[in-house]
Amino acid sequence: MTPQAQEIEKQKDEIKAEIVTVFKANMKIFDWDIPENDDRKSAELIIDAMQEAIDEIKTDINAGKYDNY
Repeated sequence: MTPQAQEIEKQKDEIKAEIVTVFKANMKIFDWDIPENDDRKSAELIIDAMQEAIDEIKTDINAGKYDNY
């Protein structure tokens, strides 16, 4: 197993938890800011924005932006 594979095994649960925390924090903000909020629609919009950010990071990785981070 590579050092990177070993490290991701140690950190994977924490990374997932951090993503869930960001998602839930944004759900709360939508609820505070929008009376009669449609939670399902908000969740879909938030996850779309999060996916867009992940896709941008993947593009940057493929372009070599993190080769010497």
